[in-house]
Amino acid sequence: MKIIDKTPLQDEKGEISFTARIQGTLKYGLNWFAELEAQKIAIAQMDRYLEKGVVLIRNFTLPNSEIVIPLVLISTGGIFVIYVTHLRGRFEAKGDQWNTINDKGERQPASINLIDRVSKLANVFQKYLKIQKVEMQMPVEAVLVAVDPGAHIDSQRPVARVVKSDAIKQFLGSLIKARPIWSAEFVYTLAERILDPAPPEEPKPVITAPAFSEPSRPKTADQGQAFDSDELGFAFDDGNESVPQNLRESSPARQAPRSKPVAGRKKMFGLSNAQLMILAGMFLFWCCVLAGFGAFLFFTQ
Repeated sequence: MKIIDKTPLQDEKGEISFTARIQGTLKYGLNWFAELEAQKIAIAQMDRYLEKGVVLIRNFTLPNSEIVIPLVLISTGGIFVIYVTHLRGRFEAKGDQWNTINDKGERQPASINLIDRVSKLANVFQKYLKIQKVEMQMPVEAVLVAVDPGAHIDSQRPVARVVKSDAIKQFLGSLIKARPIWSAEFVYTLAERILDPAPPEEPKPVITAPAFSEPSRPKTADQGQAFDSDELGFAFDDGNESVPQNLRESSPARQAPRSKPVAGRKKMFGLSNAQLMILAGMFLFWCCVLAGFGAFLFFTQ
């Protein structure tokens, strides 16, 4: 399996330093690093079972937008948008609802609707492919993967496929046995087209999802149309944010244009004033905790 990693803030070895971890937590939210670690668990199992003809794109930011697709799995049998969660506990996936279940069996909506989120991510990625003139025989499938064995999920016709930790191998097996709708070579071509939507110098054939025999494709001058995020007509509904905090990332392969510097305003360690204040608050909090612990040890001796 070919893995294309677009995760920000990591070094050339794919590791995230302590400083980068703090920056990522301040920028993307408290669950950011934990979800990256959960992704690694899922990716390791995928890489173990999936071989030639499969491409996995990790944390891809749609061009000209802040929408990040956690995992895009492209196989000869179709395209899957996968959201990996590290959460543990009892949950219910019912339709487009994602509920928590307490010890008394009572259900209440979770703070973040993971089922709805991954479903919307799949829909927006489907629109992105359509804008890029990639015609699909089958729709993009949304998949929610829980890697923690402590996550118990009751599924009742959810809008996205739910895969628990003990069923990941079974899910991958179904991908291997799926009827191919295009060739392995086309999978790599499609991955390149997804990552590089820039218009070509000369008109080229429309990239379609051909049958396994790959019939000839008609030529058109629209194939290289530049991607415009406004055409998606897409927004998340979780909370008051248009895009979830932990999904706001900048693709390292495409550097955003820098605005002109404002006189008299400088950033320390690449962090904004708000981020520095949050970091300072965290530092003071831990100092108070350590001081209290030291006082406790002193007076108990």
